[in-house]
Amino acid sequence: MFDHNIFQENLVGVDFCEKMVAETNPGVLDLANRTPAPQSEAHGYQYIGDIMRALNPLSGEFYREALQVSRYTREMFCLMEGRHVHPSTLYPGGVGTVATIQLFTDYYTRLMRYVEFCKRIVPLHDDLFNFFYDAMPGYEEVGRRRVLLGCWGAFNDPEHCDFNYKNMTNWGRKMFVTPGVVVDGKLVTNDLVKINLGLRILLGSSFYEDWDGQEIFVDKDPLGNPVDRKHPWNQHTIPRPAKRDFSGAYSWTMSPRWFDGKDYLALDTGGGPLARLWPTALSGLVDIGTVKATGHSVQINLPRTLTKPAVSFEWKIPYDKAGKPLSNAIERNRARTYFQAYSAACALHFVEKALAEVRAGRTKTWEPFKVPKEAVSCGWTEAVRGVLSHHMVIQNGKIANYHPYPPTPWNGSVRDIYGTPGPYEDAVQNTPIFEENPPANFKGIDIMRAVRSFDPCLPCGVHMYLGQGEELQRLHTPHAFSTTGG
Repeated sequence: MFDHNIFQENLVGVDFCEKMVAETNPGVLDLANRTPAPQSEAHGYQYIGDIMRALNPLSGEFYREALQVSRYTREMFCLMEGRHVHPSTLYPGGVGTVATIQLFTDYYTRLMRYVEFCKRIVPLHDDLFNFFYDAMPGYEEVGRRRVLLGCWGAFNDPEHCDFNYKNMTNWGRKMFVTPGVVVDGKLVTNDLVKINLGLRILLGSSFYEDWDGQEIFVDKDPLGNPVDRKHPWNQHTIPRPAKRDFSGAYSWTMSPRWFDGKDYLALDTGGGPLARLWPTALSGLVDIGTVKATGHSVQINLPRTLTKPAVSFEWKIPYDKAGKPLSNAIERNRARTYFQAYSAACALHFVEKALAEVRAGRTKTWEPFKVPKEAVSCGWTEAVRGVLSHHMVIQNGKIANYHPYPPTPWNGSVRDIYGTPGPYEDAVQNTPIFEENPPANFKGIDIMRAVRSFDPCLPCGVHMYLGQGEELQRLHTPHAFSTTGG
């Protein structure tokens, strides 16, 4: 709730604010100032141009309001975890948080303020993003790539989750955000065991040597399934520094892929929320009242708050005008807003469960933990911007091999040994440019929107070459009116 808010309103929002649009697409801003916002009664802004002005950095009304929201959502985190951003209450076997009625009440009061905020941001962003589609026909192609989404699941159900690998298929499907791999809009699997066994770490454009011939730590998982040499359990990190060469090695990032039995798929996280909502919707497993997965959408039900009545939202799987599943810059950003409401709705359910436990006298928050002599393990959750997995091998009571894979190594991965680009590269390639500026004043806003939609977890810059050198040769690909075959 904290991270999505500050990123969506204070970073992504700036890409769509009045000042930015005035510099890159003045014609679009003129249209925005004359276009009524369809859901103005819900969010309070009469015209699309008013929304853009409200998102201006530091001066914009909504921009400043979002900063205040970030303050109390940070307080919510600190109530539970002690410190933001690195928790001080996490211990092996549990947490050191003391569960009391007062603690959860303090959390609850802030949560209800956030719920009321969500009732404004969902219609606000729907109006803004839909306007961009209408104002610039073809904008669906900005940041678009094939639908290849991965989600490792989040919000475990304590009534079912025992963290035992042998039961992982079942407790994974009981998560309140369903894990899954979605290819071309269809759910391939929501089984964490299959997801784990499909992981591969490839090289190709990375400053590392291959680990063929090195020790294989795990040849079979705890269920007896064969484990590939390229699985994170068996990964070896052997640096090979070199001069950057875009036709060879050019990055310290490896290339995580998911093997479906035929292809090594460059999954992305959709910035986090898109890949979480899509398999949750398709699986149709979640139904806790405040949220419900329908098989084609996710319904979010928010209760009455201080100044607003109860509201229901529905995130629907996005398709383009031709009926093809759509993963692009706009839909990644739209999903983020819906997932803010989804998280708040889940939190309402969780805090009620927590209060019931405290009232029943069940306040234990940890279990004794002892490091095993020998073990292989994996952990699955979602970081803010997407998949987060941990893969560990313990030998003789010590860590023999350990590799975490957060979202950015997936989204920011480089071309692998098969020449397949990672999601950032893939989404930027062939992205149409709608900016009205000539090369001398080119801002690259469409490219920035494409990259930022993935919510990079590091300060990122997009370096653009505007082609001001000498033209050597111009080639055209064959088309329907070509006189040549092929």
